[in-house]
Amino acid sequence: MRFDVVTLFPDMINQACSHSIIARGIDSGVIEVNTFNPRDYTKDKHKKVDDTPFGGGAGMVLMCQPYFDCFDAIDKDADSEVIILSPQGEVFNQQLSMELAKKKQIVFICGHYEGFDERIKQYTKAREVSIGDYVLTGGELPALCMIDSISRNIEGFLGKMDSAHFDSFSDGLLEYPQYTKPREYCGLEVPEVLLGGNHQEIAKWRRKQQFIVTYKKRRDLFDNFKKNCNNKYDIKLLNEVLKEL
Repeated sequence: MRFDVVTLFPDMINQACSHSIIARGIDSGVIEVNTFNPRDYTKDKHKKVDDTPFGGGAGMVLMCQPYFDCFDAIDKDADSEVIILSPQGEVFNQQLSMELAKKKQIVFICGHYEGFDERIKQYTKAREVSIGDYVLTGGELPALCMIDSISRNIEGFLGKMDSAHFDSFSDGLLEYPQYTKPREYCGLEVPEVLLGGNHQEIAKWRRKQQFIVTYKKRRDLFDNFKKNCNNKYDIKLLNEVLKEL
């Protein structure tokens, strides 16, 4: 997977991608992250990339020319997905993350200031995506969030894909509780079922815990899963959980 990020602040992307699992994914060749700065493509001698909005109003708007030329300079795959980070876009979630992980290339276009000249969206034919119903200063942080999430769904990125399969939201539910050594600490103990070595019982406990945690913390996700569930084993466990709650 190749991520190309159009940004006025490439250091924000490069620095964040030089740490932890993302850096490991880059070093192993599973993902590639490149940055392109529109200031390098502006024809203005002062490297200007924004101007006042037609019709008046506060703030500055990002100009067409630097963004058009910067976008054209990117070597794009036939199957590439172009995404503009925008609070007006569809909300990013695990389902979309897994969908985008099937692409060979994603081009992120990060905004700043009061936003884009609308023609930038038209020219790039970009998909608008938001990471939530709030406003940030620029698109760099949302792009990094999406790169991290999407990468986790790419074969080889985590080493074992099982790690991604049990993430929260991977099947519409939140993750079950996790424990490690010691067995008891400050009077708090690890559930006995996890210590017995019965993998069937452990799997059952974990699945029921997913239902319980999701019911208590995200009732909307629980109700949606219950409505669409057609797995007989899950239906049986769901009914057990609802009787216990």
